[in-house]
Amino acid sequence: MLDFDIAGLYGIETRVLKQAVRRNIKRFDGDDFMFELTREELSRSQIVTLNRRRGSNIKYLPFAFSELGVAMLSSVLNSETAIETNRNIMRAFVLSRHYLQEHAELSVKVEQFMMDTNIQFNEIYQALTELAEQKKELDKPRNPIGFSISKNR
Repeated sequence: MLDFDIAGLYGIETRVLKQAVRRNIKRFDGDDFMFELTREELSRSQIVTLNRRRGSNIKYLPFAFSELGVAMLSSVLNSETAIETNRNIMRAFVLSRHYLQEHAELSVKVEQFMMDTNIQFNEIYQALTELAEQKKELDKPRNPIGFSISKNR
């Protein structure tokens, strides 16, 4: 999530959020918590709305926060809105993780079902092949039994 989006959720100005982060930068040390976007990343098409919203002349590059970074913000921002918003964001992260896990379990179950079904289809195919071979044996012309009279006489 970008800093201005989080600031909007917390009901504070982006500059206040950035100030709080910079004052507690050790809490956000490492790219797994937060990083600052580069001008190149900012100019990419996915963030075009950012340029329109904030003007083309951006003085400070936005921070991008990971799940860990959003969680760390609760120790930096101390307003009631920030705390409640952070709880809701964390709940959303947890729900999305559970959702992904459920689909992973479902995927494993579908794969197992496909393997079981494939084994059964192979057995059915093998049985049908054997029946077809038996039918060929039964349909072969047989030598006539008994006495035959030739028509040339």
